[in-house]
Amino acid sequence: MDVRIEPLPGMPGHVVLAVDDTTQTTLDLNDPSHLVDEYTGHIAYLLDAIGTPGEPLRVLHLGAGGLALARYVAATRPRSYQQAVELSREVIDVVRRDAPLAKGVRVKIRNGDAREELSRAPDECYRVIIADLFHGPVVPPHVTTVEFLSEAARVLTANGHLAVNVCDGGNLRFARGMAAAVGEVFTDAAALLEPGIQKGRRFGNVVLFGAKSQLPIDDIGRRAAGASFPSRVLHGRDFARFLGGIPAATDATATPSPTPPVGRLSW
Repeated sequence: MDVRIEPLPGMPGHVVLAVDDTTQTTLDLNDPSHLVDEYTGHIAYLLDAIGTPGEPLRVLHLGAGGLALARYVAATRPRSYQQAVELSREVIDVVRRDAPLAKGVRVKIRNGDAREELSRAPDECYRVIIADLFHGPVVPPHVTTVEFLSEAARVLTANGHLAVNVCDGGNLRFARGMAAAVGEVFTDAAALLEPGIQKGRRFGNVVLFGAKSQLPIDDIGRRAAGASFPSRVLHGRDFARFLGGIPAATDATATPSPTPPVGRLSW
């Protein structure tokens, strides 16, 4: 595996984390509160809407990558407790060496499989879990299922929230199967995606949200509507229509996500 941090031409202070031929993450090292990749901004809609602005959170990142969202949480919610799990030892080492966290930012990073590490976590110990789990360009099936999400729900506090990033295209069968699993496990669920992706016109990111009590859906909707490139928040009946009767992914039925048509995990 070829893991590298590369400068982004024409954008001082910006770098990309690349794994083989796939660009995984773009970072603004000068301003960690600036999220470059659109899907990370979508996840931040949830982060910004939880509790009181600036309030520290306990956050578990499943899939560390370049730690874009961990840097964001540290910048916007100082003194947050954060832990990240990353399968690739090489990714951890390259990011630590070539795109280190700013002085004073503390994120505990574990090398291991996300589901295995999740199974070892105590009950109700995190307010937020963010799952951004790719093996190469695809999401492995074992981190998309009702069983996996049930473990996430166990680890979340009673007022806890989940955010998941996946990629899909066409009829979105993969994304809808995982969305159905989120809806089965969590009391409240929603999806956020661009209209072109929803209509099957292009391949791209689908962000799924789950809550053990209630999502701050109005806040998320306002942020999504006010973005430079507005996305749709599907909740309630709209979320049910999005599922379209697709069964929830389980350990017995789950498949990997489709391979992207180009070498990127975000658009």
